[in-house]
Amino acid sequence: MDTRTHPIAQRIARIREVLKHHGASAVLVPSADPHLSEYLPERWQCREWASGFTGSMGTLVVGLEHAVLFADSRYWSQAEAELRGTGIQLEKIPTGAATHHIDWLARHAGQAGVVLVDGQVLGLAAEKALRTALDAVDASLRTDVDVFDSVWEDRPAVPLDPVYAHLPPHAEQSRTDKLARVRAAMAEKQCGLHFVSSVDDIAWILNLRGTDVSFNPVFIAHLLVTAQQCTLFITLGKIDAALQAQLAADGITLANYSDAPSALAALPAGARVLLDPRRVTFGLRQNLQAGAVVVEAVNPSTLFKSRKTDVEADFIRQAMREDGAAMCEFYAWFEKALFTQPLTEIDVAEHLSAARARRSGFKDLSFPVIAGFNANGALPHYRATPESHATIQGNGFLLIDSGSQYLGGTTDITRTWALGAVTDSQRRGYTAVLKGTLALSRTVFPLGTLSPFLDAIARTPLWAEGLDYFHGTGHGVGYFLNVHEGPQSISRATPEPQHAMLPGMLTSIEPGLYREGQWGVRIENLVLNVPFSTPENDSFGQMLAFETLTLCPIDLSCIERSMLRQDEIDWLNQYHATVRERLRPLLQGDALAWLERRTYAI
Repeated sequence: MDTRTHPIAQRIARIREVLKHHGASAVLVPSADPHLSEYLPERWQCREWASGFTGSMGTLVVGLEHAVLFADSRYWSQAEAELRGTGIQLEKIPTGAATHHIDWLARHAGQAGVVLVDGQVLGLAAEKALRTALDAVDASLRTDVDVFDSVWEDRPAVPLDPVYAHLPPHAEQSRTDKLARVRAAMAEKQCGLHFVSSVDDIAWILNLRGTDVSFNPVFIAHLLVTAQQCTLFITLGKIDAALQAQLAADGITLANYSDAPSALAALPAGARVLLDPRRVTFGLRQNLQAGAVVVEAVNPSTLFKSRKTDVEADFIRQAMREDGAAMCEFYAWFEKALFTQPLTEIDVAEHLSAARARRSGFKDLSFPVIAGFNANGALPHYRATPESHATIQGNGFLLIDSGSQYLGGTTDITRTWALGAVTDSQRRGYTAVLKGTLALSRTVFPLGTLSPFLDAIARTPLWAEGLDYFHGTGHGVGYFLNVHEGPQSISRATPEPQHAMLPGMLTSIEPGLYREGQWGVRIENLVLNVPFSTPENDSFGQMLAFETLTLCPIDLSCIERSMLRQDEIDWLNQYHATVRERLRPLLQGDALAWLERRTYAI
């Protein structure tokens, strides 16, 4: 397609007209909303609308002469395909946290140039770094212009879907108990006020859920907590009269979503306000009076919700049984259908989603199904579309990453299956990934270990083969909340105090291996931090271990047996015995037979 006539190129041209109108040299378009969420409502998917790049992370910069998308290695192949013909250049960066776009802006802004960015979607740390870099080249930053209000003619509105209560028995802790814990943490910081912008924290604190963001049961809102009262800033009408009365009885009043900035501006001088600098935008922060005392710390609720209670852990175990049963039903159907009809990656996503939807407590998927056959499996965040997908035929690997939202938990699982004959390289690569999953799953570590320190344990078996992967090894998982949550992160992140591993945390373990243009392997389970003790370790402090909660067979047909030690084989056999024991009562017919075939001892 002629670059000049490509729809994306025409959008870029309209953005440049706005730049000229404001006398600006460039605009920064982050993947963010006013809550700095990972997953965005349609209204704030501006980077995707302007670039055509559909990956979940990436930063777009549009200048008068050049437009550049900055994306990390998980998205390079996807971005190259989606940007083709748009005139937008791909800048490959090492990690999603890299700040190459700031260096680019500093080089291209020009003497006395002006860079635009919507301050309502710009994080505090990002604003500081950007302003410092521009000051160094005598350029300036304007945060009062939302370019997309004028160029995106049919821009979606703020979502209006209703909010509902997350109820007992699944919501074990009451909202008043949760607020009491938050207020106790505020008191420790000597703060009488706490402003919360992160939507998953708000949903957890108030035991409320919504559907404003695809696949995440959250809603768009801000929350101001004082020692006695709370104000929930939300689009009025999203909460019905009965629920509003329940909230009022718990000391929570409603205000219009758009009133949050003025409420911050009205706080008295000298007020001590607790803010999480990574979860509040610059645009909101600057509403506070100059005399306000801002105490920057991680939202207390972020740590509280990461530590699942014993009751919640039991509900998660139940959700894992339902999820595992759905997987067995799907895979039993898939293996039979594969020999009787042509199947595509889209068929996999549709039938697996339908199997899950039939399970007790199911509410939604936790993210779009990733089903990648052969070369598509080498794209960690691949998603089949009607316009671009593969037919599953011949030999190779089928990678399926999927998950669900249940009233009693959130699931996330990846399995890689061998179809037909596999090569020696595939067999060794698969086994190296499996060894990484086993190595970390079996690890015992001291209470409070910083989660990034665990990352190398999963990579070591791959490193021994000269292999590696370029995404994180594990992320926290919510409780009927976001499938990605903190504070823990098993990755190459710089270790920080909030990364401490504590009892009750639910985390993924998902090493992988990707051969671009050929195939990919990832094996993912969710694990729970549980106490570990023996008579011999009492004098060394409390230890933690991982309880593997995910229940689904791991493909044994493509293992290179010689690469596994006996202790690894023993763990795998015991895991499959547990899977068989816990799922068997939920299955019958073909699904039960499939489970029995796939959980044999090796």
